[in-house]
Amino acid sequence: MAITGRSDGPPLGPPDRLVAGLRGWAGVLGERSAALGVPVPLDAVDLLGERAAIAGLRRLGQTSCGGATRLVRAVDGWLAVALPRPEDRELLPAWLGIDGAGVETPWAAVAAALGDRRAREAAESAWQLGLPVSELPEEPVAPPTAPPPLAPLPVRATPVPGPPPDRRLLTDMTVVDLSSLWAGPLCGNLLSLAGARVVKVESTSRPDGGRGGPREFFDLLNGGKRGVALDLAQEDGWSVLRRLLALADVVIEGSRPRALERHGIVAADLVAAGGPRLWVSITGHGRTGTGRDRVAFGDDAAVAGGLVAADEAGPCFCADAIADPAAGLAASAACLDALAAGGRWVLDVAMADVAASLAGPTLVPRAGSVDEAYDVAPPRARPVTSPAPALGEHTVEVLNGLGVTT
Repeated sequence: MAITGRSDGPPLGPPDRLVAGLRGWAGVLGERSAALGVPVPLDAVDLLGERAAIAGLRRLGQTSCGGATRLVRAVDGWLAVALPRPEDRELLPAWLGIDGAGVETPWAAVAAALGDRRAREAAESAWQLGLPVSELPEEPVAPPTAPPPLAPLPVRATPVPGPPPDRRLLTDMTVVDLSSLWAGPLCGNLLSLAGARVVKVESTSRPDGGRGGPREFFDLLNGGKRGVALDLAQEDGWSVLRRLLALADVVIEGSRPRALERHGIVAADLVAAGGPRLWVSITGHGRTGTGRDRVAFGDDAAVAGGLVAADEAGPCFCADAIADPAAGLAASAACLDALAAGGRWVLDVAMADVAASLAGPTLVPRAGSVDEAYDVAPPRARPVTSPAPALGEHTVEVLNGLGVTT
């Protein structure tokens, strides 16, 4: 609540399914981690505020806590428009039909242009350009549910035929984490806490963008992992990566599928061939369908799932990039659940789907006027127990230990 609502108004209550949903996933994580490795007790709600606690972020209403995304009104609805990268702003003239001078005041240009356009038409034209833009749905979105024997988590889980994997504890498993920023690294962090050996793989030319953010937050998500860096501008780097993935028990990645497929890395094929027993893909809008090539970040993906708070003046962002930590938690719970069930799986975790499973009417936290001032707890973060590895710090050690030659 401390980071949800307008900057000049009271904090807003959560959507009605949010707390119960998060705590349910944390319960699956706790039960499965205790059975497979090291128990991971967790206050799931705390995960939502860790970056805000570390970076000193605050609630800004229709501007995201991080400042890079805004809720903008169109003729017939609302759009979440994210402009975190320089290239996003450079594409505004093509998207909005304005001259280049409009980029100097991007948010004014966005508001003026979208005020005359329909939300779906504007969103679809943004997707064609690769812009992270989402439409706030008018009706609740039905998220997927993992099939039996898995727990009912908001993921698409596909069983893959292949050699039956042996039964092992997490302490004997290797997780290769190719992800970046927040959701995937959090999933890897929680698996590490449960006892798995997590290897963080980065490109030497394009390392995890989280390295450019608050160091304490990067350490929180990546401390205790082993760091490998590969030159993915060269085929030799991809060759090493393919061999490394074949030796992993679990792979976590957050790339749009075509980014890996064009280098001969096809998730289901690797799993079926006896490589990783579990492939965990965390993206904005999933691995299949029209959304597989869409770009997304935590705030706009949350809006795509309808996960916002609202007052009489309209929608506000719910917490800080909430689809990121929620997806990281859901992915880690689904991963441990699938490992406990056995077999081989591809888990498709879409941040928008995870958000949809938590969306609902905004709760009023206390009877009386919504203008009433509330005492709410500030966001807090778990303590950092070890620093994240430097870029490529353990490359030689890890590759030699796994028998991967360069």
